[in-house]
Formats: sequence, C-alpha cells, structure tokens
Amino acid sequence: MQMVVLFVVQGLCFAVLDAAMLTRVMQPLFRQHIGSLMLDGLRIGPAVGFYILYIAGLTLLVSLPALRAGSLLQAAMGGAILGAVAYGTYELTSHAIMKDWHIRMVLTDMAWGTLLSALTATVGVAAARAVSPG
Repeated sequence: MQMVVLFVVQGLCFAVLDAAMLTRVMQPLFRQHIGSLMLDGLRIGPAVGFYILYIAGLTLLVSLPALRAGSLLQAAMGGAILGAVAYGTYELTSHAIMKDWHIRMVLTDMAWGTLLSALTATVGVAAARAVSPG
C-alpha cells in the first residue's frame, strides 16, 4: 500500500506543481529565447511518458530508500540530487549544442528540477509514512 501511495502522491504533486511552473514561468522564458522551435500545443504522449518515467525513477532511487530509512531529510536530499542531475543533463547538453539556448533557461530549469524533485520526494515519503507509520 505504501508503494501505491508513494507513486500516486508523488505523481500528483509533481504534475500539479510542474504544470503551474511550466505555464507561468518556463513557457514564457523558453518562448522568449527559442519561440520559433516551440509547438503551439502539447504532445500529450511524450509528456505522460516523461512523468511516468521520472516518478518511477524518483520512487525507486530516492523515495523508497528514504521511506525504508524513515528519513524525510534523505528524501529531500536525494530528490534534490536526482533533480539537479536529470534537469542538468538536459539543460547543459542543450546549452552546449543549441545556438539560442540561453543560460537563463538553463539555470531556471535546473533550479526548478532540483526544488521540484526534492519537494515531491519529501511529500511522497511523508504521505506514505502517514498511511502506514513505522
């Protein structure tokens, strides 16, 4: 039961927070620098695929070990590290090879991925612990 709660709560937390950030901050920032490369709409399949894959990785690599250790700090730190690595890989590679990939895009998205992953893992572990303490 804890695993289901962990995955579902993290998925909801991540999706809701990310949707707000994407629409209010990231989309205008990216449109300013690489607007001609952006779609008018969203490709749902790849977006859903990313969310499932990322939450699965966050759950298995960060949240489940933190839940077993009983440590919210471990969840937050592990989430922050995974977020920085994952978002950093994408952003730094894009900045290295793409002509109009602005450093502001890189720093904003990396900071967001770090914070979002830390928060999501912490919320997920807290929720899973509340369902089945100890």
